[in-house]
Amino acid sequence: MSTEHCYTKAQLTWLMLLRLFIGWHFMYEGMVKIMNPKWTSLPYLLDSKGFASSFFIDLTQNADLMELVNFVNEWALLLIGLGLTLGLLYRLSSVGGMILLAMYTLSHPSFIGADYMMPFEGSYLWIDKNLVEFAALGLLCVFPTSQIIGFDRVVGRVCPILHKLKLI
Repeated sequence: MSTEHCYTKAQLTWLMLLRLFIGWHFMYEGMVKIMNPKWTSLPYLLDSKGFASSFFIDLTQNADLMELVNFVNEWALLLIGLGLTLGLLYRLSSVGGMILLAMYTLSHPSFIGADYMMPFEGSYLWIDKNLVEFAALGLLCVFPTSQIIGFDRVVGRVCPILHKLKLI
């Protein structure tokens, strides 16, 4: 993939802001969860609705599995956020973020009439903030901004195999 791009300064600025904002959101959510020893995803998973709800509710039935789910969720949020913010393994971070958001959406789909313990910030019809952020990460995945401004620019020179693996 060529690292020569013909983006305008405005396009680069907005792509970078999008990457930074989403990265900050993920990083902050991860830090808040890691720093709160009482945080658990248990109530969120128990509140799952939709066709995949049995999968998410089943996760709550094993204490060891819940500990793993909490650990993975916390650290995935933090690491995805760092990757996006720093432009380091940003494509891997984007795809990881999309997977996490897809899981959140499967657990709590925005269906009409779905009544959740924790209220949504508004009324959604199929598309909620998780799906908007999912689409934005998809956009970032196809625009290699970290090759222009980010640590991937340096890492790609040192380890060109990462380009071939499509991680950066």
